[in-house]
Amino acid sequence: MRILIVGGSGFLGAELVRQSATAGEVVAATCLTRPGTAAGVDWLPLDVRDRTAVVDLIGAFGPDVVVNAAYRQSDWVTTATGAAHVAVAAFGNGARLVHVSSDAVFSGRAVTYAEDCVPDPVSPYGAAKAAAEVAVRAIDPAAVVVRTSLIIGDGGSPHEDFVHGLATGGAQGVLFTDDVRCPVHVRDLAAALLELANSDRAGIHHVAGADAVSRYELGRLVARRDGLDPARLPSGRRADTDLPGPLDVRLDCALTQRQLRTRLRGAREFMTAR
Repeated sequence: MRILIVGGSGFLGAELVRQSATAGEVVAATCLTRPGTAAGVDWLPLDVRDRTAVVDLIGAFGPDVVVNAAYRQSDWVTTATGAAHVAVAAFGNGARLVHVSSDAVFSGRAVTYAEDCVPDPVSPYGAAKAAAEVAVRAIDPAAVVVRTSLIIGDGGSPHEDFVHGLATGGAQGVLFTDDVRCPVHVRDLAAALLELANSDRAGIHHVAGADAVSRYELGRLVARRDGLDPARLPSGRRADTDLPGPLDVRLDCALTQRQLRTRLRGAREFMTAR
């Protein structure tokens, strides 16, 4: 299989590249400024905001599958319009498309969200992700749109780096006790995305971890796992700030989990397993 990972130099993208290459696929991955380090992979510079460049690259590589993991939280054009460019190019070349979306499309008012819930974003990033979903599904009804949550690994994710900085005095800030998500391990998420790519599934799918935890609880789990002092982590309430975005958002993944061989572990499990 020929697979193209759009946004392959990011945290999730790098794991998608690793798993695809390990499986023996023909892999190409795009990057905006800095290529990844995986061997045996074609690293291709791409700005998804440039529709012509996206169409030309996908046409030249001729992928069977495209996984779009590219986004920028502060950039509507990359997150929303760029997703439409990828969908147009993938559909026009007969490629199977898996688009990565986010729980940020929800406001948190309902707390728990099934896959048929209508997005009601309360942040610019959430609105961009919701717009991307609409564009992808309109352009390619057979595409898979996967909403996920906070992505964690065995180190190296933005949240883990922030926790390390707080615990060692290298960063300033707090971990919110009222900001709740369903963190997913990057290996589980990548495996689920590739499994869905090889299925006949279409439409919205929720792929997140089994445990709903606050950013503060997650930070303490990271600290304990990595031999840091959890007592050094400062806590606070997001509700006391003016930061845009939802508080408590929990993706109901039961329907998708029944379709997957990949088990979506919860943070309390994968943070203690070594």
